[in-house]
Amino acid sequence: MAKKDFDVVIVGSGPAALGAAFHIAENSAKSVLILDKNMTSTGGLRNDCKQNYTFPVGFPKALWSAGQAAAMLTVAQEHLNPVFAKQGNIARYARRAEKLGAELLRIRQSHVGTDKAKQLIRTLVARLRSMKVRMRLGSGVAGIDYNNMQVVLSDTKTRYAFGDLIVAPGRAGFRWLQDRMDELGIGYADNIVDVGIRIEAREQNYEIVKDYYDPKFLFPDGVRTFCTNSGSAFVVMERYEHYYSVNGHSFSAERKRNGLVNFGVLKTIELTDPVVSGHQFAEILGQMAMKLSGGRPMMQRVGDFRMGKRSKAATFNSDLYDFAPTLKGATPGDVGLAIPSKILRDIWKSMKMLDTIVPGILHPSSIIYYPEIKAYANRPRFINDRFEVKPHVYMIGDGAGTSRGITAAWASGVRAAQGILAQ
Repeated sequence: MAKKDFDVVIVGSGPAALGAAFHIAENSAKSVLILDKNMTSTGGLRNDCKQNYTFPVGFPKALWSAGQAAAMLTVAQEHLNPVFAKQGNIARYARRAEKLGAELLRIRQSHVGTDKAKQLIRTLVARLRSMKVRMRLGSGVAGIDYNNMQVVLSDTKTRYAFGDLIVAPGRAGFRWLQDRMDELGIGYADNIVDVGIRIEAREQNYEIVKDYYDPKFLFPDGVRTFCTNSGSAFVVMERYEHYYSVNGHSFSAERKRNGLVNFGVLKTIELTDPVVSGHQFAEILGQMAMKLSGGRPMMQRVGDFRMGKRSKAATFNSDLYDFAPTLKGATPGDVGLAIPSKILRDIWKSMKMLDTIVPGILHPSSIIYYPEIKAYANRPRFINDRFEVKPHVYMIGDGAGTSRGITAAWASGVRAAQGILAQ
């Protein structure tokens, strides 16, 4: 196939890639090609599409200042058109948290919902195409030939020459990104991972969601709540290369409510020598959980956990435990056998604090799902503050550690695009 040249080639089609593409298309006449191995635009926009517009949520402080984030969040807001969720009387929860040494963050949030996220993506993609941005979906990139400034597609016959390259593979592409950095001789750090559980409960036992859609609690010992879903909420299973992890989704506010809520409780682990790979640590924990639960995620009722006994299929009955798990394929078991004791101890301590702040969340019927693991990034060694790793090559988004979430990923795409246009 004849070689096709583009001024900018972007690998990935999530919010980081879209943010970069929009900024280049709106501010220059450069030709842009977006490549993605999937047949549809992917990333956080597709899954639940929860957006946070308050620093530092989603912004690694080592790479972002409050001023930088604020400017970029304005740009993201102009493109994503968020409808901000209203917050009610949450001062009482903040006071309770403060008394316990915890913190409730107040954040501007927007929630699209899994059912409406596809339409948002279609709208964004249509706008890019109207600005002559080319998209080739279903085309994976097998390698980067830096000497010839080309990307090599998975069919190995097709190559695209580029003037500048933006690499934005997202969280799921960490292994691919690691291979590309090894290929290009780029140093990187991979020593941070979030390990935790997902709680599912009745909304009446976590009443704060009536006033605050996705409450962000920060606890001592690096523990936090993450990605709360309510209304029409459900827990899902996500496939990684060697294990399954759980996550939470919810449909838009227009869908019928099921009266349930779910959220993650995660502890951030920073590894040091000799174990420095967060992704390897995540795989070890994920695989151990799979072996203990027949190749599926594990679930346990809080009532069983507190009594020190495993949950069984019979535990999920219609008496005290009066709601069925939304993740039907999870295996009843004992999370205490699977989670390292130090991590579990800190998480359980935080859960007890949370039950004091929002009484009811540790009702015996609440369900603990495990594992929820966020191995976010192989953060490259950047050569400047535009996320450039080699001349004319940029790495951005959650997979590269420049963000942790939709809006920050979009912002990192804009920042890389600014670097390209400033040349």
